[in-house]
Amino acid sequence: MLEMHNISKIYRTDLIETHALREFSLQVAAGEFIAVSGPSGSGKTTFLNVAGLLETFDSGTYKLDGQDIRGLSDNARSRIRNEKIGFVFQSFNLIPDLDIFDNVDVPLRYRGMKAAERTARIANSLELVGLSSRMRHLPAQLSGGQQQRAAIARAIAGDPALILADEPTGNLDSLMARQIMDLLEKINSMGTTVVLVTHDPELARRAERNIHIIDGLVADTVPASGARRRERQGPAHAESATD
Repeated sequence: MLEMHNISKIYRTDLIETHALREFSLQVAAGEFIAVSGPSGSGKTTFLNVAGLLETFDSGTYKLDGQDIRGLSDNARSRIRNEKIGFVFQSFNLIPDLDIFDNVDVPLRYRGMKAAERTARIANSLELVGLSSRMRHLPAQLSGGQQQRAAIARAIAGDPALILADEPTGNLDSLMARQIMDLLEKINSMGTTVVLVTHDPELARRAERNIHIIDGLVADTVPASGARRRERQGPAHAESATD
């Protein structure tokens, strides 16, 4: 799904060069759920921006769902971003003067979908996140957890192949955070690849792999716990794993 090889990203001013990513390499398989962690300034946000086609990179190769990203025009990148990637942000990024239905509708309108298809997609995604009864509420009328679920509904309404979640539980209490993780795991179980950036080690352990970034490099990769692997592999593998 996502293949980066020797990606470098440098931010330049008149006096300073900041190497945000240094020959960064990472592969994420289709349908995988990974967590990315690291200290502030380690390159997590830059990685996410490059992965989400929000920023270009200086050198290296990046293939998304088999397509080479380097050299694509802004319009081509925008089209791929709209069709293949769903974003979930820490601050929800809902439009305050639009109700939840219309917030979910916005990216679908950019794809030129007919009204009937958009309505069906919006209804399905809001039902999946448990907000069907709140679709005509404004964001300010929802709790933080409900706003994040609305943001997830917006991300999945377009049926993306990849979800990029940037600290999606950072503004939530521990109970709501676990509920959001439950929802992301459910979406992942339906076949969507999920890349989660988080500072919370408890949440990171729920992913299949934990990728630790330091100074723009992948420092180490930690596989999921045995229980998480057995859950993903199914009953046959689980039985053999406990023999």
